[in-house]
Amino acid sequence: MGNQQSVSDQIPLKYCLYARKSSEADEKQAMSIDSQINEMTQIADREGIEIVETIKESKSAKSSGQRLGYNKVILGLSEQRFNSILTWAPDRLSRNAGDLGTLVDFMDQEKLIKIRTSGQTFTNTPDEKFLLMILCSQAKLENDNRSKNVKRGMRAKCETGVRPGSPPVGYYLERGEKFTDISTVEVDPERAPFIKQIFKLVAHEGMSGRQTWEHMKNNGFRSKNNKIVSLSMIYKILGDTFYYGKFEYPQGSGNWYDGAYKPLITKKMYDLTQTKLIVSPKGKWGRKQFYFNKIFKCGVCGSGVCGETHINRHGKEYTYYKCNRYYGYGKCKEKYIREEKLIEEVANLVGQVDEGSFQMRKNIQQEVERINEMEELRYGDKAKLMTVQEYLCFILKNGKTSEKSDVIRCLRDQLVLKDGMVSLQLPSLIQKPILV
Repeated sequence: MGNQQSVSDQIPLKYCLYARKSSEADEKQAMSIDSQINEMTQIADREGIEIVETIKESKSAKSSGQRLGYNKVILGLSEQRFNSILTWAPDRLSRNAGDLGTLVDFMDQEKLIKIRTSGQTFTNTPDEKFLLMILCSQAKLENDNRSKNVKRGMRAKCETGVRPGSPPVGYYLERGEKFTDISTVEVDPERAPFIKQIFKLVAHEGMSGRQTWEHMKNNGFRSKNNKIVSLSMIYKILGDTFYYGKFEYPQGSGNWYDGAYKPLITKKMYDLTQTKLIVSPKGKWGRKQFYFNKIFKCGVCGSGVCGETHINRHGKEYTYYKCNRYYGYGKCKEKYIREEKLIEEVANLVGQVDEGSFQMRKNIQQEVERINEMEELRYGDKAKLMTVQEYLCFILKNGKTSEKSDVIRCLRDQLVLKDGMVSLQLPSLIQKPILV
């Protein structure tokens, strides 16, 4: 023991001032980093302590080897830039066995001569090292017990029917007047009707998640922060059992509780919604096939004409085709055209073109004649004969992908949209634009 004391007396002590504070709830009462540095600097001034380096960090000390600041302290001891530590309390250095063991090992190797805190000094003596280990172990015990108590408190809260944390959109937390009063979950009168409608649109009207999102966005549904609700939030709402009165906590634990609040929907509606969501494709953004993409040219600016979908306030989906620069630089003012009208007009245009001007015209005419012959054989004078235009409309609306592609491929670079009019530009044919 005497030898150890003489070592600390003979070697000049160079200190690293280490200050740490965690933002976690278990250290809310700890001094701030600036306060720690101020207090320990005053001690250093009174006692003539030489501080060669200051390291500070905001990080919990519950896990070993996870603190960058603490690792810098260990590196500084290894490189002998300093040989002592000045810190507010032992638990600032360690709240886990791994980091504590490192400190004791450095003491045994005489790389760490002294630890000075606000009220104690620890050197390489059996009694002082033992006391250091007791104090740091006590801090770890407090952490472990606190975590255990918090989990017990969360379970107790769940058993009263209140899910820990903020309730989902459609509800709000009503806190008691006193600190000891239990908070209650109340229905948000502004947003709850929207939540009910979301489930209704999917369960009873067969809307997809995206269609529901478009509908709710256009009808003013907003989050608690008055922001437009995202598509992912719509799916989160649709999958949350909280709305029919049950919740799982923690999520994925298999522990289910009955909520002590008013459900917004029934379990039957929730189950029906999940079934419909399996059938209704989620998030098919960009997966719709726009058959006339890269087929059209804008007659105003020469850009391509591409399709996009829109959903009206009733949830019905429409497809439009418009110039690519409609929203771009310069904002081309070319009018858009609805897909249904586009198909009718294209079919009409192709039907008016002679066989030599359109490479599929002859094949189409032969197919129409074959169909009409079969109809006449079957129904005689009562047969309803099909025109080329009717046949093309059917193919472009209801045909197989390969059939649509065969027709549309022949139209590439021959369709022009200008002033709300579509025209078929063929080398051997001067075609007047047809008003749409």
